[in-house]
Amino acid sequence: MQNSVVQWLEETSRRFPDRTAVTDEHVCYTWREVWQKAASVAQQLETAAPGGKQPVAVFMDKSADMVIAFLGVALSGNFYSPITPDMPRMRVEKILEVLQPAACVASRELLDEIGPDKRLPFAGPILCYEDISSHAVEESATEKLVSRVLDMDLLFVLFTSGSTGVPKGVANTHRAIMNHIRWFADEFKITEEDSFGNQSPLYFDNSNLDIYTAVLTGAALHIVPPDLYAAPVKLLQYLSEHKVTTLFWVPSAMTKVSQSHAFELVDLSGTLKRAIFCGEAMPNKQLNRWRRALPDVLYANFYGPTEISVACTYYVVDRDFADQEPLPAGHPIPGYDVMVLDNDNKRVTKPETPGELCVRSTSVAVGYYNNPEKTAEAFVQNPLQTAYEEKIYRTGDIVKYNERGEIMFLSRKDFQIKHLGHRIELGEIETAVASLEGVGACCCLYNRKQSLIVLFLDVPFTRTEINEKLADLLPRYMLPSKVICLDSMPLNANGKIDRVRLREEYIDR
Repeated sequence: MQNSVVQWLEETSRRFPDRTAVTDEHVCYTWREVWQKAASVAQQLETAAPGGKQPVAVFMDKSADMVIAFLGVALSGNFYSPITPDMPRMRVEKILEVLQPAACVASRELLDEIGPDKRLPFAGPILCYEDISSHAVEESATEKLVSRVLDMDLLFVLFTSGSTGVPKGVANTHRAIMNHIRWFADEFKITEEDSFGNQSPLYFDNSNLDIYTAVLTGAALHIVPPDLYAAPVKLLQYLSEHKVTTLFWVPSAMTKVSQSHAFELVDLSGTLKRAIFCGEAMPNKQLNRWRRALPDVLYANFYGPTEISVACTYYVVDRDFADQEPLPAGHPIPGYDVMVLDNDNKRVTKPETPGELCVRSTSVAVGYYNNPEKTAEAFVQNPLQTAYEEKIYRTGDIVKYNERGEIMFLSRKDFQIKHLGHRIELGEIETAVASLEGVGACCCLYNRKQSLIVLFLDVPFTRTEINEKLADLLPRYMLPSKVICLDSMPLNANGKIDRVRLREEYIDR
């Protein structure tokens, strides 16, 4: 029985030592090389963070070496938290305040950025990645490190701000990630012959599926150069050249491809097998373009916040949808009890009845690191079971069941509004707008002070034009009160529409 992801790594390095493990635009490592470098990092960390179970900050640009640094920290028995140089200084300061790292692993080129008045204001032990990853490895010492890591130990703390802008450190264990990845690899038949095209930042939880499925199965992990997402033809050429079989992307990244003419110029039909998306709603208009261009690819919608280890529900797209229809979040992933609770904490079972989605699983995070107040708010006793302690995670997402028994995401609790006497889910408006011809991306926010539904668009439509187009799709009380047209929709660091920035710049100012 394997108790940690480092045991996965050890086994994969033995089974497939010379297969490609992880690449970026500068390097290509085999699984043997990944194991040796990770083991070297782990052994060198024994001085700075001895005994394990301590937080280690990893300060590097997104790269294959950053992945190896993660694995090295995990092998040392400690847990990692990624920090990248593009993060705002204020956010980094808050992360360090919460995390209080025992040490920091940093790339050589970023060492000058660390110090009290620098981008990373850290005064503790600093280890240069290039130095600590190139030492000779003592096998007996490595085996001792492997044996002391338990499945209940923390693997990482990822900081997410959600809709508030205030970072919270989601603490996940080895067991939580392993349960999810085992299911994913089995369900989608991932083997060492597969390869992932990583899109997500390595501090975003979506990247964990790419990293740890590769570690489990021996599949290749390709870190796609970020600048390619602005050039869809070159992006698809990269996927073709690297024989990428599996994508796990946010819908915004997929939409950039479907809005272009890239499919007409690059054929992925003999290469791509799976296109899976997660992190925000996927407009069916854009998904339909993917399906027409690549009809033999398996498409799946994953739903779930960082707090539940990547995803808790999924839907393999198995039928046709009109452009204006929403896509189901689907059914619970095995190993997750997904509960829809009403305002009285009773389980919702009737179709079309909204409630809050709550999750019970060993894959749920243990809480927010060093933040007992926020942990107590979201990770609560299961109201359906009072005989013993059993925690569930309250997602804050409003969902319902459709007539097929599929879970349908409606909106965040804080996206549900009361307007003109009606309760409205802003997500329903976004789904309708996204189906309109010419619309690539959109976002709806509510100005509570002025009681206005504000629609943001990436095309120059007037409010009158938009409302005429929406007249057959939405009731009159749901039509936008104000329309703001932008050249492009701002995205946050995870590649999703930056709602916090839109609210700050256009509503709360």
